[in-house]
Amino acid sequence: MKYFCKILFLIIFTAGCTTTTDKNNTHNKTDNTRQKETIMNDTTPKVTGIGGIFFRSKNPKETMAWYGENLGLAITKYGSPFEFRNANRPEEINYLNWSAFDENTDYFDPSDKEFMINYRVQNIEGLVKKLRENGVTIVDSIETYEYGKFIHIMDPDGNKIELWEPIDSVFTQMGGETTK
Repeated sequence: MKYFCKILFLIIFTAGCTTTTDKNNTHNKTDNTRQKETIMNDTTPKVTGIGGIFFRSKNPKETMAWYGENLGLAITKYGSPFEFRNANRPEEINYLNWSAFDENTDYFDPSDKEFMINYRVQNIEGLVKKLRENGVTIVDSIETYEYGKFIHIMDPDGNKIELWEPIDSVFTQMGGETTK
C-alpha cells in the first residue's frame, strides 16, 4: 500500500506537470503567433535593411567584371543583385543591389562622397513626413517605379542616402542570375 500511494502520487504529479507544460506550450505558441502577426502587419515608418551599396569608380565595367571574376559576384549591367530571404516572411525573396558608378556620375549629388547607401524602408510616405518634421534635408520627391518607391535625403555628414520601398516580386518575376 505504501508503494501504491507513492506511485499514485508520482502519476498525479507527472500528469499535472505535463498539463502545465502543454498549457505553457499552447500559451507560447499563441504569443509567438501574435508576435509574428504584429511584425508582419507593422507599418511603422522605418528602415528595414540595406537595399543597395553604390560607389564611384574610374572604370565601373572593369571593376564590376573584376568582382565577378575574382569574388564570384553575379554581374549584370546594373551591378550585382544579392538575393536573400525576408526574416519575417521566409518564403519571400528580397534583393540588395551592389554597383559601381562612373566616377563623374551626378547621381550622388549634392554629396561629393565616393559612395551612397540605399536603405530598404516600409511606409515611405510616413517616413518622409517624419523626416520633414525632424528637419532632415529632402533632396527630391518620392518617385514610383514598378519595383518600388524612391526618395533621397542627406545625413548630417553630407552623405546622400537613397530610401527605397521595394516591390521585390518584380525582380523575382524578372529572373536572372543573382549573387547568393
